[in-house]
Amino acid sequence: MPQRMAIMLVAVGLVFAAIFGFEAFRARMIQNAIVSLRNPQQTVSTITAGTQDWQDRLEAVGSTRAEKGADLSPQVSGIVKAIHFQSGEKVEQGAMLVELEDADDIAQLQALEATAALAQLNYDRASQLLKTDAVSQETVDTDLSTLKNARAQVAQQRALVSYKSIRAPFSGRLGIRQVDLGQYIAPGAPIVTLQQLDPIFIDFYLPQQSLAKIKVGQAVTAGVDTYPDLEFTGKVLAINPLVNTASRNVQVRATFKNSDEKLLPGMFATVDIEVGAPKSYVTLPKTAIHYNSYGDIVYVIEKSKKGADGQQHEVAQQIFVKTGQTRGDQVAVLNGIKPGDVVVTAGQSKLHNGSPVRINNEVPTAFSANPQVSEE
Repeated sequence: MPQRMAIMLVAVGLVFAAIFGFEAFRARMIQNAIVSLRNPQQTVSTITAGTQDWQDRLEAVGSTRAEKGADLSPQVSGIVKAIHFQSGEKVEQGAMLVELEDADDIAQLQALEATAALAQLNYDRASQLLKTDAVSQETVDTDLSTLKNARAQVAQQRALVSYKSIRAPFSGRLGIRQVDLGQYIAPGAPIVTLQQLDPIFIDFYLPQQSLAKIKVGQAVTAGVDTYPDLEFTGKVLAINPLVNTASRNVQVRATFKNSDEKLLPGMFATVDIEVGAPKSYVTLPKTAIHYNSYGDIVYVIEKSKKGADGQQHEVAQQIFVKTGQTRGDQVAVLNGIKPGDVVVTAGQSKLHNGSPVRINNEVPTAFSANPQVSEE
């Protein structure tokens, strides 16, 4: 009997132990479920931080302009008699472009030349007679003054005749013709633009703090949105010796070879000037940086402590960083991140310290120093 009682007591104890163990296990599972609901696993993209050599550079925007450029126009009024050029063609210095009616001016010139010739004869005759005292010195002086006046009038009229012929003041490419045959044009009326395109200048502005970093002859690269895949190389031609008192900027001019005439005056251009020696920086995609009023933040993936299942899980830890220059999709991180750290690049908006994460890098993160806009 006592033996049977002992067996019953042992059986009852085992039943209560099983019930207690089951309840403890269920409570632990419920607790883990509640924790997981409160802190669910988030899917993120990541990148492993590495170092890159960066060349410090100054960036600016500017405008192109021709080395020589002018909108040609007449100095005098007249009727267009002849046009000797086609729109858009190249011309050499001195080439005849437009002639205005000049018959009246030429006739006036011929009359003045005749008067000057007569004045020359009178002066020569008086000079010979002066040697024999047949005329006075006063007469010779008067004839000489008359001759000089006649010559001056001839020179003036020749200048007026020359104004009726508009020539190219320098070699270059012509624009679109603005006048027609037989048209009356007034002084200063536009005829055509003439631009010398090789070389071409780009004028831009830099803050006064940059003056110590640039010098004449320094290499410059430029780009225009007309040719997004092309990079133009040139050099600093001149630095304005005057700083603008309103903006504290200084004007800089760079010169570029332009034999293919891809760059035209008036284009908007971006300019880069490399300064100093290359430096090594830890670089991250811009999307990895979370900016707020407290500072710049990134999330780093770390291994958690062993959980109830005895396994380690990946969690996100918040780190404040100091950022530097940007280049395309990249940003330099000056401190807070070291090479080899796994950094979250997408999905961090739902993260906080200790958030469990699942890494999915099927979609690559934009991380180019020179990103290109897709045409699709």
